Amino acid sequence: MDNAILKEKMKKFETMINTADEKLAAELISDGAKFYTPVSPEPLLGGKGYLSVVHFMRQGFSDVQWKAVEMAADNNKVAVHWTLTGTHDGEFFGVKPTGTKIKTSVMNFYYFNEEGKIINDIAAEGMIGILKPLGLCM
Repeated sequence: MDNAILKEKMKKFETMINTADEKLAAELISDGAKFYTPVSPEPLLGGKGYLSVVHFMRQGFSDVQWKAVEMAADNNKVAVHWTLTGTHDGEFFGVKPTGTKIKTSVMNFYYFNEEGKIINDIAAEGMIGILKPLGLCM
């Protein structure tokens, strides 16, 4: 797949995660895609599964936003360096709201099928950047 097309799809993906747009999720993510997260013991499936992580994050950080800082595309995959920001204004992993503002870097690799839909992502562990400001780890 053309690298420029892949990057354009990731810009739509950025809009999708920041708005929790189910229509965009269905357009961009394969129904059979499996996502493994610390939020669920079972893989999450398709666009709705991916958005369940977004909704989980919004329970603890109602203003959470992801900003694509840079991307590299090659063949059927895209690496994205994200900046995640938000305010801890809801319970998160059992921690009551602290009002703490977070800003952390996250790195993900997204894999696309021949139809141009995301079929998998691999995330570098970004949770430490969220848990550390809340005093949940050292």
